[in-house]
Amino acid sequence: MLRHEFQPGRLIVGVFLTASGIAYAGDAGGLWETEWFAVIPAMVAGLVLAAVTASLTRAIRRRRRTTARPEGTP
Repeated sequence: MLRHEFQPGRLIVGVFLTASGIAYAGDAGGLWETEWFAVIPAMVAGLVLAAVTASLTRAIRRRRRTTARPEGTP
């Protein structure tokens, strides 16, 4: 399997999507009541958090890449 770079923004989105799926699955199974609009604020917060995380990750990787170059290299 080819190695790929770790993307924490996608991990955060996956966690929030899984949590909303669990909330609706619990409602479907009769364990608790979940209103149809209850997951929307959590998903918006998860998407915003993932966007911020992805932006920070990109900035950190770009900065490390530019500082890792030897002197005299454009």
